[in-house]
Amino acid sequence: MFFSYAEADEATRLYQNAENIVRQQEQIDPSVEVKASSISNKSKGKLFRSLNRYHKFGVIVRQDRVLPQIFLNKKSKQRYLDYVFKIAVKRKFQHLIKQNIINPNDVKRLRFYIDEHATATDGCYELREALEHEFKIGTFNPRYSKFHEPIFKTLNSVDLKFCDSKVKTLIRAADIVANRIYFSAVSQNILSLNQHQNLFFITQP
Repeated sequence: MFFSYAEADEATRLYQNAENIVRQQEQIDPSVEVKASSISNKSKGKLFRSLNRYHKFGVIVRQDRVLPQIFLNKKSKQRYLDYVFKIAVKRKFQHLIKQNIINPNDVKRLRFYIDEHATATDGCYELREALEHEFKIGTFNPRYSKFHEPIFKTLNSVDLKFCDSKVKTLIRAADIVANRIYFSAVSQNILSLNQHQNLFFITQP
């Protein structure tokens, strides 16, 4: 999560520098993408540390607690994943507000960059609408007849863009963050995540 284009550009340069070192050390061809699934733990650690100063977030889904019918088709599964992503983003924003790192009245535009392989095109529109309702318009829960105010009441727009990880450096960086969270979860060592500066995560459901 970045608060300006300048900060994102700086993170891109730092990550690319670390990535170039990893590429040389692991003898990865320049035409091959450096992915968490194909490099050593040492290299993954180096890439992750290059992001130390920046805010990161994630969500761990306990699949054994998810309703079985959600897995019946791709669309219902994707909607659930979109939901937990939206909630993780919201909780991260709320945490930043509570820590006085951001002022909700200063936030005018949100831009989300999504791995183009993560969801279908129509799903992208649904996710953008869900994020817009959550942060700009507000949401209504019919079950409890309750309206939830948006946390950014002066927000002007919510943008969402598909990105190719081969082209967008920070999509690859997000993969490294997700990989760190994943292995902490499967090794039942979630508490270790709390030791990482600027890394915020939630669990669902």
